[in-house]
Amino acid sequence: MPQITDAPANSFKRSACPLANSLEIFGDKWSLLIVRDIYFGKHRYNDFAQSPEKIPTNILAERLRKLISHGIIQKVPYQQRPVRYSYELTEKGEGLLPIIREIVNWGQSHIEGTRMMKRKQAEEVT
Repeated sequence: MPQITDAPANSFKRSACPLANSLEIFGDKWSLLIVRDIYFGKHRYNDFAQSPEKIPTNILAERLRKLISHGIIQKVPYQQRPVRYSYELTEKGEGLLPIIREIVNWGQSHIEGTRMMKRKQAEEVT
């Protein structure tokens, strides 16, 4: 089980509420979609940029940096010249998968017309 550490009270932006602080990390429009894409087999910058949601490249770069800085994903070099990276979920990032599954279940139950994606191919299932 992951260790929970006490952070100084002044290190929180608003309060010590776990929900509020978790949302500071992944509560924006794009972060969980990047985690989803990695889970579904997309690992490179261009893969994320070509997702159906069409994340703007400046926002994509910022979200990748943020997810790395919080230990949700990690950069792994896959080419040396020029150096290029793929992105992988860390153990901490994999901990978000049950949350994403529950959000997907909620969306399927309450938002008409939504569809699941296949893992590894990241294609919509019709």
